Amino acid sequence: MRIAIDYDSFSLKNPRTRSRLVSKGVEMKTKSQMKHVIDVASGRAGADLCITGAKILDVYNKEFFEADLLIADGIIAAFADVGSGQATRTVDAAGRYLLPGFIDCHVHIESSHATPEEFSNLVVPCGTTTAVCDPHELCNVTGLDGLHYMLDATEETAVQAFFMVPSCVPATSFEHSGATIAAADVKEPLSHPRVLGLGEMMNYPGVIAADGEVLDKIMAAREAGKVVDGHSPEIVGRPLDAYASAGILTEHECESVAEMQERIRRGMYILLREGSASHNVLTLLGGVTERNIRRCCFCTDDRQPKSILAEGHINNNVRLAVQAGLDPIEAICMATINSSDCYHLKDRGAIAPGLRADFVLADDLTSFAMHQVYVGGALVAQDGKMIEPAVPQQDERVAARINIKDFSVQRLRLPLSSDHVRVMELIEGSVATGAGEARVTVQDGAWVHDPSQDIIKIAVVERHKGTGNVGVALLGGMGLKVGAMATTVGHDSHNLLVCGVSDRDMAAAVEHLRAIGGGMVIVKDGEVLTSFAQPIAGLMSYEDGPSIARALEEIHRVAHSELGVHPTIDPFMTLGFMALPVIPSYKITDMGLFDVRIFDFVPLEINT
Repeated sequence: MRIAIDYDSFSLKNPRTRSRLVSKGVEMKTKSQMKHVIDVASGRAGADLCITGAKILDVYNKEFFEADLLIADGIIAAFADVGSGQATRTVDAAGRYLLPGFIDCHVHIESSHATPEEFSNLVVPCGTTTAVCDPHELCNVTGLDGLHYMLDATEETAVQAFFMVPSCVPATSFEHSGATIAAADVKEPLSHPRVLGLGEMMNYPGVIAADGEVLDKIMAAREAGKVVDGHSPEIVGRPLDAYASAGILTEHECESVAEMQERIRRGMYILLREGSASHNVLTLLGGVTERNIRRCCFCTDDRQPKSILAEGHINNNVRLAVQAGLDPIEAICMATINSSDCYHLKDRGAIAPGLRADFVLADDLTSFAMHQVYVGGALVAQDGKMIEPAVPQQDERVAARINIKDFSVQRLRLPLSSDHVRVMELIEGSVATGAGEARVTVQDGAWVHDPSQDIIKIAVVERHKGTGNVGVALLGGMGLKVGAMATTVGHDSHNLLVCGVSDRDMAAAVEHLRAIGGGMVIVKDGEVLTSFAQPIAGLMSYEDGPSIARALEEIHRVAHSELGVHPTIDPFMTLGFMALPVIPSYKITDMGLFDVRIFDFVPLEINT
């Protein structure tokens, strides 16, 4: 007999269901639990839930089949003959596709500007049931308190959040962050059951040089039997051999098929990324073949609410791949079983007896719109909405701190004795920058804006330790013609970044962010046109996803319409990556202009 499901009684509103999710304990921990699942599987006991009328994806044989899916205690128990499944509740899938829940292999929750709870509310309706999160943004501001906050905040979320211990806090020794995580600090968190390993090893020069502190961190992860994530843009040949020989398993920074193939050859997994600023899926699909696809997965890395709400999450990666001609089953495998294999998540990634009942009912294999999403056998989202949204909790451990010392408008002056200078050049659709040169206008011994040139001033103001450091350089390609914009979201140390054509407006932007505790702001002619406060470490907001999306949409609109930022550029996402000294070529830190290719500072002026 088929009955309509009682969504309230079999959702997160149900105390029995909630307790199961709170403990993340959807697994057979006891002999009695195992016996119950076996009894359901063998037909001696009825299931909690039966899904009938679905086309079930078998990721092992890579085919669809029809059966009644039986679930007991949040575990997939059995495949019964169609129409024969016995359960307390039955759901008729009405011919929809039943797929494993999608896995995001690498994401920084902080880049959504939302709390972990709201991140879950955003991505779960898109079919993402598991996320491998690297909180190095937050930890660069707050240290391991940030990791503990993330673990606590996701204890009861529908998304099953796993974490990596940040490996590079700070990212380099050429900047000042809010904290330091040493090799001795990573051992304790690596023992946590929801910590899967060591986060992206951005200090590839340290790995290649066999730096003792770097190797100690890697060894800690290896001794714990856990994964080490990679981050090695443009590294090839023997240096790449050295990097891979340390046991680094993944790479999400490939910009070309050649880079991708070189890393797969060395046994690495490639995470095809589709973020808000970096779009690599379509490029890298050219390197995905029948022979290497098992080493290919999907990630988002950095994705804002407006992108998630408009396009989706990992389902967007899958959709793009299918639209580009990849077989839908293969695309789904990249988002499921490939990902679970990569991170040794043996209890998920497929629809099979003994695995977690994390699955979605998709309307089709083109749009990948999700009719229903189940986590641990509980219905958590339907038709794009959470059944019961998670509620963010404020936490003093991650309260914003803006500690700026000895700042004034004079600190933004850029003295020059030569008009021949180095310029950071934006590359559209990438967080990488070019190493440009230009002849600029110098008046009274200092740079002044030339309206005929698409070159503006950019500065990093140290905000954590009160060093008083201000690094100033030049940025090309932004399109900004008037005013200034500033943010405390400055990867990865998250100092205060400001750019503009007017020192007065830039200084006003800095002071406004100091006053509101961090976030984003746009200033023109001394007036604050719009701002977005981010009281969680200067990185995140307690607002809900749609509110964050609206705030970002407004601040982006003003940046484009009032300041003249190029319409194809995401203003603040782009600005935030200009201080990341592990992505080639030129970057700016609080200590000056940095050339990532040689891993050292370079003078702004070119003396000829």
